[in-house]
Amino acid sequence: MTKPSDDKPKLLSGGNPQIPKGDGDEPVQAYIDAMPGWKHDIGRELDALIERTVPKVRKAVRWNSPFYGVEGKGWFLSYHCFTKYIKVTFHRGSALKPEPPEKSKHEHVRYVHITEDEGLDGKQMKDWIRQAAKIPGEALF
Repeated sequence: MTKPSDDKPKLLSGGNPQIPKGDGDEPVQAYIDAMPGWKHDIGRELDALIERTVPKVRKAVRWNSPFYGVEGKGWFLSYHCFTKYIKVTFHRGSALKPEPPEKSKHEHVRYVHITEDEGLDGKQMKDWIRQAAKIPGEALF
């Protein structure tokens, strides 16, 4: 007989949930539900902020990360759990003003690291989400 705890998604290195590839809200909610500790609350807050800011947002899980996009424009944001922070990726972050603080080896990608101590800066994040949803995103898959 399988124990209920065996049904929980496996956590990969850094505590990132292993969620099967899928389109829509359901796999994204499964990812958020599996986010460990304080990251779970930030995941809920971030998802709700994105939905409020971009009412017809598209959602998917790929590469064990939730992706958010706009139909016909591509994917503008994704995030991933690491041991000490959640890495929020703006796929065209170099076009945002101000640019998110963390640079990438990819020219246009910028990151925000959300830590337990600092939490989510909802006002700044909303502004970046609003900007990112208006510009062409990435057609990653």
